[in-house]
Amino acid sequence: SALSPTPRQHTLAVCAMLASVLIYGMNFVISRHATLNGFTPYDLAALRFGGAGVLLLPLFLRAGGFSSSQGVGCAGVGWGRGVLLVIMSGAPMSLLQMTGLSLAPAAHGATIGPGIVSLMSVIGGALIFGAVLTRRSTAGLAVVVAGLVCFGVASGLSGTRDIILGDICFLFMALVWGCYPLALQKWKVDALTATSILSVLSLAYLPIYWLWLPSNLTNIPLTVILLHGFNQAIINMILGLWLWGWAARTIGASESGKYPPLIPVVGTLMSIPVLGEWPGPYQAVAIVLIVSGLLVMAFAPKPQVAR
Repeated sequence: SALSPTPRQHTLAVCAMLASVLIYGMNFVISRHATLNGFTPYDLAALRFGGAGVLLLPLFLRAGGFSSSQGVGCAGVGWGRGVLLVIMSGAPMSLLQMTGLSLAPAAHGATIGPGIVSLMSVIGGALIFGAVLTRRSTAGLAVVVAGLVCFGVASGLSGTRDIILGDICFLFMALVWGCYPLALQKWKVDALTATSILSVLSLAYLPIYWLWLPSNLTNIPLTVILLHGFNQAIINMILGLWLWGWAARTIGASESGKYPPLIPVVGTLMSIPVLGEWPGPYQAVAIVLIVSGLLVMAFAPKPQVAR
C-alpha cells in the first residue's frame, strides 16, 4: 500500500515512475539499434549481467550471499529459487529478448512483452493468490488477447521468417518474465535483492559466452561498448528497478499499475524516428488493442482476494 506521501513525494514518485517507463520502453529501441549495428544478442547479455553482477555483488553478499545465518544460501532465498529467478529474469530471459530484437521490430517486443506479462499477472493472481477477477479486468484481458492474436496474424502474413522467429522469442521471453513478479510476491523477496541474486548468478553466463558464443565486440569502438554496457547494466538493471520500486512503494500498487501500458507506447513511438520502423496496418491494430486492454486493466477496480 502507499505510504501516505506528501504532495512533493507524490510528484517525485510519479516522475520516477515515468522515468522508469521511459527507460524500459526505450531499451527495446536501443537494444534493437545495437543488434542492427554490430552487437550480437550474446554481447548485449554479457554487457548487462557482467556489469550488473559485479556492481550488485556487495548487495548480494550483504543479503547473505552464498550462505546466511539461517543456513539458507543464495542471499537467503535458497539455491533452487535463486536458479529460478535467473531463468525468469536473468541471462536466459535476456537472451530471448535480445535475440527477438535482432530479428523483429522493437515495437513488437515492447508490446508483446508487457501484454503477456500483464495477462500472467492477472491470471496468476487469481490462480495463486485467489484474487477475484472483476468484469472490467476480464474485458481488458480479452482485448489484450485479441491484440496478441492480431500480432500473430500480422507476423504470419508478413511472410518474413525472421519476424515470426523474433515474435516467438518475445512470446517465450514474456512467459518466463511474467513468472518473475509472481515469484517475488509468493516468496516475499525484495525486488532489489532479487535483482542482485539473478545478476550475480548470471555471471556464470560469461565463461560460456567467452568460450563458445559468437561475439563482435572486437569490431566495435570501445566508447560504443561502454555506452551500451552503461545502458544495459546500470540504467536498466539498477536505476530502472530502483526508480520503479521506490515509486511503487510511495504511491501504492493501485496507482503504479496504471503506468505499464505506457511502455509499448514509448517503444512504438520511439522506434519510428530512431529505427525508421513504421508498424504495418495489422501491427498498428494489434498495438492499439493491447495498449487499450492494458489501460482497461490498469484502471479496473482492484481485484479482491477470495476468502
